[in-house]
Amino acid sequence: MPIKPIAVAVSLLAAATLAHSQSNELNIYSARHYPTDEALYSDFTKATGIKINRVDSDDAGILARLKAEGTASAADVILLVDATRLWRGEADGLFQGIRSTALEQAIPANLRSKPDAAGNTAWFGFSTRARVIVYDKAKIRKDDVDTYEELADPKHKGKICIRSGSHPYNLSLFGAVTEHLGEAKAEQWLRGIVANLARSPKGGDTDQIRGVASGECAIAVTNSYYLARLMRSDKPADQAVVDRVGVVFPNQSSWGTHVNIAGGAVARNAKNPANAVKFLEYLASPSAQNHFANGNNEWPTAKGVEINNPALKAMTGDGFKSETVPVSQIGGNQVKVQQMLDRVGFK
Repeated sequence: MPIKPIAVAVSLLAAATLAHSQSNELNIYSARHYPTDEALYSDFTKATGIKINRVDSDDAGILARLKAEGTASAADVILLVDATRLWRGEADGLFQGIRSTALEQAIPANLRSKPDAAGNTAWFGFSTRARVIVYDKAKIRKDDVDTYEELADPKHKGKICIRSGSHPYNLSLFGAVTEHLGEAKAEQWLRGIVANLARSPKGGDTDQIRGVASGECAIAVTNSYYLARLMRSDKPADQAVVDRVGVVFPNQSSWGTHVNIAGGAVARNAKNPANAVKFLEYLASPSAQNHFANGNNEWPTAKGVEINNPALKAMTGDGFKSETVPVSQIGGNQVKVQQMLDRVGFK
């Protein structure tokens, strides 16, 4: 059964055999589950005449499917929402490296994979989200939570909410901290966070923010776009949450705030590789980059794109210092980080 067009995208579990090589089609496996992205796909089709067929799953499901399908896979483009998973897809040989002057000029080197010996790049980051700290303004001073290191300070015992340590968002953050502190100090830091938890890790990032607002905890870690969504909401309950919490972009005086990426790659066995490259180049265009910022509250990665999102501007003012460690290095730390989590009992 052909994969359905974008307007009626189906899940990976429900999808069967996909459309193969057709010059006016493109098959996308996407882990981006944001309703505002529909305009991205429809605008591409309007501009190029290329029909997009899409299936949705999470990052792990997509990578597992690619492995299972092998050379029979009809996937042309892979969209994932985490650096560790992009790294894993590259390491498992699920992407094909490409050369694109447009992408190489638009996307900074630290936000794409390291080129291979032939100069081909396996994946590119198209948007970023900061891993920020939110806190109860009535209970916590901002300067007591302005670094990631302070999350492990005994003064915060019983105050922290966070989602599972094994979630890709946290694996990436912890992988970044490992780059900055070294393995021994990073493991000690993780042990300190476990000691400071207000409850066992559970829920998503929005749940952590709401936990601070409800008084369940006083400090939480979240991706920036979850807070931005609440800031842009017209629901009184969401505005009450926003009024209660403050936000910190950590480590502005040292290495900078950790940023994760959502990115894309051409599938190893793409049947429509030219269309796949064209789509990735489109994602780096000003119109698509502005959509990431204004539609899903992410920061664009392409150089020279102006941000007009009021929530992002309210959070950062004139901007913030982000870390510059290549995301490919951070992704490569995921195995050792998971081992640390197991040793310190971080669920």
